[in-house]
Amino acid sequence: MPTEVGGSEWGGGAFDPETGMLFVPSITGTFAADIIPGNPAKTNLRYMRGTRELIKGPRGLPLMKPPYGRITAINLNSGEHVWTVPNGDGPRDHPDLKNLHLPPLGQPSRDMPLATPTLLFVSQGDSIMAATPPSGANGKLLRAYDKASGAVLWQTELPAGTTGAIMTYMYRGKQYIVAPVGGTNHAAEFVAFALP
Repeated sequence: MPTEVGGSEWGGGAFDPETGMLFVPSITGTFAADIIPGNPAKTNLRYMRGTRELIKGPRGLPLMKPPYGRITAINLNSGEHVWTVPNGDGPRDHPDLKNLHLPPLGQPSRDMPLATPTLLFVSQGDSIMAATPPSGANGKLLRAYDKASGAVLWQTELPAGTTGAIMTYMYRGKQYIVAPVGGTNHAAEFVAFALP
């Protein structure tokens, strides 16, 4: 059920060596794929990729239960899953859901985690890398999570979704968080954040 964009994401996890915690973004989404015979005029492979289709459920909603995108904190010393939280609101603007008072459903995007000594930062991947197209700010958010509980402590909307791993560095005593963003309708750029 991870679809072709991956279960535990190509962006990988974030590890905190001080606590032994691993933070892993992952998604759930139904996906149908096939293989077809290779064309000898184009390839020496006996079989190659055929069609790819994201399977929708009734009324165009996801087929599986939420969360569709999540972050899981795993204690590598014990193997225990300490917490799991949805990352993003998910398809909340769907006509059949918008009047319901649902908790966050999670956005199935390729999220990029970064663990610092005090916080877990997670950026959402651009819509060109999402299992289902995001709506509103979904797919363009950078969040800071409490590493112990998974509570969202801060978030901001980026000009576009991230297209690679976020990073941190210190310059002249000030700590920066940098996110590479871009998309089909937004030129690639880096966005940096710091406290005053």
